[in-house]
Order: sequence, then structure tokens, then C-alpha cells
Amino acid sequence: MPAPRAPAQPSAADRPPAPAPDARAGPAAAGAPRVPFRQFILKVNGRCNLNCRYCYLYAGPDSGWRHRPAGASDAVRARTAHRIAEHASAHGLREISLVLHGGEPLLAGADALVATARQVRAAVPANCAVHAVVQTNGTLLTEAGLRTLRAAGVRVGVSLDGGLERHNRERVDHAGRPSWTAATRGLRLLAGHPDAYAGVLCVVDVAGDPAEVYASLLAFDPPMLDFLLPHGNWSAPPPGLTAAGLGRAPSSAARAAPYGQWLGAVFDQWWRADRRRVRVRLFEECLALLLGLPAATESLGLQPFAAAVVETDGTIEQSDALKSAYEGAAATGLDVFRHSFDDALAHPGVAARQAGTAALAADCLRCPVVRVCGGGHYAHRYDAGAGFRHPSVYCADLRHLIEHIAGRVTEAAGA
Repeated sequence: MPAPRAPAQPSAADRPPAPAPDARAGPAAAGAPRVPFRQFILKVNGRCNLNCRYCYLYAGPDSGWRHRPAGASDAVRARTAHRIAEHASAHGLREISLVLHGGEPLLAGADALVATARQVRAAVPANCAVHAVVQTNGTLLTEAGLRTLRAAGVRVGVSLDGGLERHNRERVDHAGRPSWTAATRGLRLLAGHPDAYAGVLCVVDVAGDPAEVYASLLAFDPPMLDFLLPHGNWSAPPPGLTAAGLGRAPSSAARAAPYGQWLGAVFDQWWRADRRRVRVRLFEECLALLLGLPAATESLGLQPFAAAVVETDGTIEQSDALKSAYEGAAATGLDVFRHSFDDALAHPGVAARQAGTAALAADCLRCPVVRVCGGGHYAHRYDAGAGFRHPSVYCADLRHLIEHIAGRVTEAAGA
């Protein structure tokens, strides 16, 4: 596929490279083999129709989104497809994941999303499968849009805080109006297209009753649930974990673990059910790692991180979650017009994410569950002035959950 020229306005190629990420991001693990990217997150739209009060992207420390175009141009999409194909060909990839993201990607329209997925599929080698998914807040889903996405083999994942209106009180539009009615209408439409339904992402709120939240999400018949910990770090602790309570002994088993206890309660509901109605990614990955099997998740395990983000202007970045740490934490100074994804693999920040135990703190290396925990989410390790070489701010919570799940497995094996 020929490489299209960059547009005159506005493009990453028209600006000097962004500053490199903080050198404190972690060791580059010199000489370590690089693992190719297998997930490509394309920001098709960089704005959102909601104004969630806790959003780390639009209300966090990184304001980069303000300086980028609202939508990805035709040239950015074409060049991204070319770069993905180049990477897949160079590394002999037989399958990749394409995540059409935002902001709210459905602001671009279902037809534009389908066109992007088709562009990538046409560009990659014939033996490389492209698994495309759009991650949305669900408020803009329509029957016609779902049929368009489904016909093109683009699956839909929805972000929701829980299956009741009171769980979603923070998810409001820019006028402060609740988004619940629109989101649930979209979810009910999606449940009518099970082959297009990727699942539901739910950010944990420890103020909610775990059994109630889990049961309420099941009402939308998702094929997959994933529970995510709110983004926070040692300098900006997440809700329920105060700086005073965290102290400076992050691996202390005596520290409170509200998130671990909450997730453990949901696990028991899932584990003890007579019929497994839904897959829960976090639990399945934890079980696999406990059994010594490979697992790929950003929050657990030591598998090298293998995802790249392309912003609306074509800049190549690391995980959006890093933007919860400080301004520019996800930046690489690279873009699809001038750089390949192999160039991104050589970036120190990416190398640190692929360094395994070499990037972990001493406390983590001494921990008995390190092979399962993997140090936790990289963004959650940050401490201002000292970088990322620390245990996760959720260290006690992760250890509690892992040991809780291990205990349930041991009980089942002895039954």
C-alpha cells in the first residue's frame, strides 16, 4: 500500500517532535528482545459527548488532547493502516487487535469506523486477521449503527460503572445531565446483537455493594466483564486510599485492601455460581497465572506490554493510563508519518514496559505473588519525583485478591 502524504493541517508531521517521556519511567533493559505490538489503539475521535467527573483523560494532569484535532483525518487513518501493515509483515503476525477508541469513537459515525477497519484489513498481509472492536460509552448506539458495525465484523465494548442508575451518577454530559437512559438504551440494543457484543468494562467503586454491582451488570447479558481499578498513584491516590493510609511501606500485608476485598467478594459470586453466565477477564487472567499459564493483561502478570496508541493527529503514544501520572507521560516524540512502530518499540518507555522483572521495585521482587501480580499496572506505580520503579499503589489490594483466589482454588481442589 503506498504511503499517503501528510495533510497540511493539522498533523504531527507538521510539528517538532514532542518531548521524550520522563527518564524516570524505568530501565530500558538493554539487550532484551523486543516484543512486537499486537494491539493498535486508534483514536478516531479525540472528544467525548460525556463529561464524567472522574475522567483521568480530560480532567487529569495531561492536557495534550486540547491541542489535537477532534477527529483523525483521512491521511492519519491511511498512514496508520500502512504502519500497522508494515509492522505485521515485518514480524509475521497472524492476528492483531484494532481498537477504535476516543474520546467517544461513535462521534465519528459507524460508517467511518467500518471504513477504518476495512482500510486496516486491506493493508495487512492476507494471512493476518484483524480483530476490530469499538470501545464506547454506549450513549450513541443505534440499531442502524449496530447493524453496520456487525456486518463489517466490528464488535462493540461498552464502559459502564454498574448496572443501576445510581452507580453511574458521575457519568454525565457537558450540561451535567445523567447519561444513564441513553447508555442503557444502547446496551439493550447491543444485547440483541450478541455476535457484535464484546463486553462491558466497569471501573471499581468501593462505595458500591460488590454483589449488587455484579448482579446489575449481568442484567445486560454481557459475554465478558472486565473490572478496572481507578487510575491513581502514590502521589495522587485513588478514592478510598489516602496518602496517610498508604504510608511508605507499600508491600505491607497489614495495610487495608478495600479494592482487593471488593473484587474478592465479586469473585466469590462468580466462582460459586451454579452456571457461569459471563467471563470475567481479571479473574480468568489471575487463575491462568496462578496455574502457570501465560496471560496478557495490563494489570497482572509479567507478559511484555504490546499495545500502541495512535492519536488523532498521528502521534504514537504509550498507554493512555500513563496520562494520569503527569503531563507528557505517554509521549514518545514519534508519529506515523515519520516513524514506524518498530521505532516505537525502541523507545525507552516502551522498553521499560517490556522489561519484565528488570523494571520492578525491590519490594516486588521479594513478594511471593510477583509472578501473578507483575507489579500491577505500570501507571499505578508512579511517585512524583521518583518515577515508576515502585510497587503499585494497589499493592495490598492485588495481593489480597490473588491470595483470595488462590485460596478458593485450593478449596476446590480439596473438595
